[in-house]
Amino acid sequence: MQEVRRQESPRQESPRSPEAQVGLQVEDLWDVQEPQLSPTEKLNACFESIPVSAFPQADPSKVVEITSDTSLAEAVQILAKHRILGAPVLDVDAPEDATWIDRYIGIVEFAGIVVWILHQSEGGSTPGTPRSPTMDLMKAGPRASFGAALAAASSKLLGDVGTEPASPTAGNFFEVLTESQFYKNTTVKDISGSFRWAPFLALETSNSFLTMLLLLSNYKMKSIPVIDVVQGKIDNIITQSSVIHMLAECSDMHWFENWGNKKLDDLGLPLTTSHLITVSEDEPVLQAFKLMRKRKIGGVPVIENGTRKAIGNISLRDVQFLLMTPEIYHKYRSISARNFLTEVRSFLESQNKYSPMLCGMITCGKDHTLKEVIQMLDNNKIHRIYVVDAEDNLEGVITLRDIISKLVHEPKGYFGDFFDGVLPLPANSRV
Repeated sequence: MQEVRRQESPRQESPRSPEAQVGLQVEDLWDVQEPQLSPTEKLNACFESIPVSAFPQADPSKVVEITSDTSLAEAVQILAKHRILGAPVLDVDAPEDATWIDRYIGIVEFAGIVVWILHQSEGGSTPGTPRSPTMDLMKAGPRASFGAALAAASSKLLGDVGTEPASPTAGNFFEVLTESQFYKNTTVKDISGSFRWAPFLALETSNSFLTMLLLLSNYKMKSIPVIDVVQGKIDNIITQSSVIHMLAECSDMHWFENWGNKKLDDLGLPLTTSHLITVSEDEPVLQAFKLMRKRKIGGVPVIENGTRKAIGNISLRDVQFLLMTPEIYHKYRSISARNFLTEVRSFLESQNKYSPMLCGMITCGKDHTLKEVIQMLDNNKIHRIYVVDAEDNLEGVITLRDIISKLVHEPKGYFGDFFDGVLPLPANSRV
């Protein structure tokens, strides 16, 4: 009888997305779970029964590896070409008989490369007469010491945050940077362990959805490579965003509605309330990026002076505009958070480029359901949404990780020795 009912169901007859097909597997498993199990226990059991090989394949152009001897200049070009935020790093020095896990040294992000360069200024250089960072870079020849070249170039970028105007400059700093010798000679391996550098935690195709979901939530992984052990190569890359998209595609299913129709407040969301990190509209935008690095977070809201009302969000990936947009680069030390938002939006509109920053400030209330929040995050392709009260005062933030963490729970001793040989981060970790 059960099989007949499913064949006659109109939802099975209608074409569904690959993500929804996964949801249908959960639906089938949900129906046969022991009735005494709680909804959370049922979801855990369902996701433990589905291998990650069932997760929809990422666009092949997004499944990219970067070798450890790749220069920072080349790495940035590769990430930009494929329109991805990060990529696994293949160790060229690994022995031929190395296991797949020993062939990779971590995951590098574009934003991490840029922030790492900016961060070098905090090594103790003394500010002097204002000069153009492009001049410092061009004077740093191929034999210049790596540390000295970085200090000269970046001390003007992330030194003492103040309001003094930058010296007159011309051109695009990012273009000059990619042509500089130290940028070309510094490899991805040289910055292993720096800010936003993630250890190489990967799954085999036989591992379960539950393992994947726990790594993306409890263990704060932004993305997880999936390895084909037979071929010895990366078969897929699963991101937090792709999981949220899968959930959005499953929003009409019974197992999802049981969970997704709950209000945020009933689920204990937002997790971050009293200690929400913000930046005021008149503060230098460099302060926002400093806060992100110091607190190890991916974004901060910009608030009106003297209030708790947000006027926009600055995420870590927006650091690219600090260096790539001439109107901003010329005043990178003095531009305020508010003016940074305005300039970036104008630049994107003039270039006909889409960015989440063009969506404005997207918020929700504690009375919103999880389903509504998931749909907002997925539709706008954003990584966080801010929770406000009836007067639009900030009350907290909800990230993709927060949502995934409410979907499943980690059984005691679940991972065993899974992390052996992977954590902690490399010995030269600096942030």
